[in-house]
Amino acid sequence: MTEVEYDVIVIGAGPAGENAAAYAIAGSDRTAALVERELFGGECSYWACIPSKALLRPGAVLGLGEAMPGVSASGPRVADVLARRDAFVHDRDDSSQVEWAKSAGIDAVRGAGRLIGERLVEVETEDGVKVLRARHAVVLATGTTAAVPDIPGVREALPWTSRDATGLTVVPRRVAIIGGGVVACETATWLAELGAEEVTLLVRGDRLLPRSEPFASELVLRGLRDTGTVEVRFHTEPLLVSRRDPEDTGVGRIHGGPVTLVLGDGELEVDELVVATGRAPATGDLGLDAVGLPAGYLEVDDQLTVREVPGDWLYAVGDVNHRVALTHMGKYQARVCGDVIAARATGKLLDRPRFTASADHQQVPQVVYTQPELASVGLTEHEARTAGHAVDTVELDIAVAGSALSRDDFHGRAKLVVDTATDRILGATFVGPDMGEQLHAATIAVVGQVPLDTLWNAVPAFPAVSEFWLRLLEAWREKTI
Repeated sequence: MTEVEYDVIVIGAGPAGENAAAYAIAGSDRTAALVERELFGGECSYWACIPSKALLRPGAVLGLGEAMPGVSASGPRVADVLARRDAFVHDRDDSSQVEWAKSAGIDAVRGAGRLIGERLVEVETEDGVKVLRARHAVVLATGTTAAVPDIPGVREALPWTSRDATGLTVVPRRVAIIGGGVVACETATWLAELGAEEVTLLVRGDRLLPRSEPFASELVLRGLRDTGTVEVRFHTEPLLVSRRDPEDTGVGRIHGGPVTLVLGDGELEVDELVVATGRAPATGDLGLDAVGLPAGYLEVDDQLTVREVPGDWLYAVGDVNHRVALTHMGKYQARVCGDVIAARATGKLLDRPRFTASADHQQVPQVVYTQPELASVGLTEHEARTAGHAVDTVELDIAVAGSALSRDDFHGRAKLVVDTATDRILGATFVGPDMGEQLHAATIAVVGQVPLDTLWNAVPAFPAVSEFWLRLLEAWREKTI
C-alpha cells in the first residue's frame, strides 16, 4: 500500500469536482488529486446534460425550419442524430478529460475513493490500494444516481433510467415514462421527435414540472400533446409492473420483451419503460462513517464546508449536497469552494462575495429544453408569497416584431414576480422558442437586485425577441402609475 500527500483531494471528477480542484490550486504550487471510479467528466458529460441537449436540438431546428416559409425542412435522421450525440460524449472515451486534468496540474487517479479518516482517502485502483493524505482539504463531488420507484415489479423489469434514455441506441415504438419532472418531459420530447409512435407519461401529481409557474407547466403540456405522440395521464402511478424475458442488454438497448403496467383503470403494454422519479445521493460507499457522518446528502454551509465535521477540511459540492441539482450550480459552488480552500490555505480572510455561495439561495436559473422551452430564475409567485414578500406580478404573451420575424408560429409567454417593497424582481419565467437564450438578462436583474426604474433604461435592441422586456416594463408601468 502506497501513501501520497496532496494539498487537495477531490472525489468525483464531474464538472463540479473538476472546477473545485482547478480553483483550489490555480496560480499556486499547491497540488491536487482528482479521484474518479467511472469516467472523468462525470454524469453531465456522458449521460445527462450534454447528450440530452444533443438529442433535443435537432428537433428544435427542424421545428424552426418547418415554421419558416421559403425553407425546406426534413428529418430528423435518427442515425445522424445519434452519431452527433456520440461525438459530443466522445463515445464515452474520457482521455481528453484526463489530459485536461494533467494540463491543469491535477493528478487523475482512477478508482473508487472513500474516506478512512480525517484528511485520508483510500482509493482502490487497478494497481492496488492507494492512500491519499490531504494537507488542506478533501472535496466530495460524487453526485447522484437515478432513483428507482418502489413499485412492485419495477426493478425486476430492468427499466431504463436517464442513462439509457440519453444513451439510446434504438428508438422504442411504445414507451411509458414514470414521472413528470424535467427528465420525464425532455425524454418524452426527444422520443417523440425521433420517431416513437406512442409515448405515455404517468404523472402522480396534477401537473407537469410542479415547481414551475402554473402557466409554464400548461404550455409545456400543450407542446407535448401537440406532437400527436405523447399522452399525459395525471394522478396515475403503476400498481404493478411485469416484463416478458427481461435481459440486461446494455445501456440504451431494449431490455427484453414487452412491459405490462397495471394501472388503476386498466393495463398498458409498452416496449420500454423509463423511470424518471428523482435522484439519490451517491454516498453509500464513500466511508462517511469514518468521519462520523451518516450516508445520504451532505449538509454544507455557504463556504461549502460540511457542517458536522470540525476543522474546515471536508467540503461537498454539486448534487451531493442537495442544495440545487443543476450542473451549472454545481460548477458555481465548486468555484466558490475552490476559492475558499485557496484562501484558507494562504490565511486570507473570507470577506469577499466570491467566498460565499449565495446564488443557490432563491436565485437559481434553469432551462427545460422542451418544445417550447421553459426558462426561469429566482422565485415563482407562490414561492415569493410563501416566503413573506409583498408581491405583485406582470405577465403577458411574447408578441413583438422580433418574435414574429424569428418564426411564423412563435408563441410564448413571460412573467415577472416583483417585490413591491423594493421595486426589484424576485423571479422571472419565460416560455417559448429558445427562451434559454433570453434568461441571463433576468438572472442578472435578480442577482444584481436591479430596480425596475433602472431596467427602464436598459433598452432592448430592435427587432430582437428580447424586446419583450420593454413590453413587460411598460405593463408594469401601467400598473404603478
